[in-house]
Amino acid sequence: MLNIKKTKEGEKLMIALEGRLDTLTSPDLETEFKSDIDGVKELVLDLEKLEYISSAGLRVLLLAQKTMNRQGSMVVTNANESIMEIFEVTGFCDILTIE
Repeated sequence: MLNIKKTKEGEKLMIALEGRLDTLTSPDLETEFKSDIDGVKELVLDLEKLEYISSAGLRVLLLAQKTMNRQGSMVVTNANESIMEIFEVTGFCDILTIE
């Protein structure tokens, strides 16, 4: 299960994820992302409560990063140790801006 909490302030969109971002839940995040991304110059993904991410979840993050490369910036915040390990093993540390 994945809870998605979105907050939009002008050209800034913040998305907080809670739960598991996997094959079953990644389409939900992709839909939510695409529905609100027009006009966004700054995207912040808060992963503080994200417990797990699969390759399907990584694909959605890559899609978000490619979109934001064209129209602004994207930052990933509060990734826990296990999520960071997945980012390191997959090379996503080199693709994403992680704070």
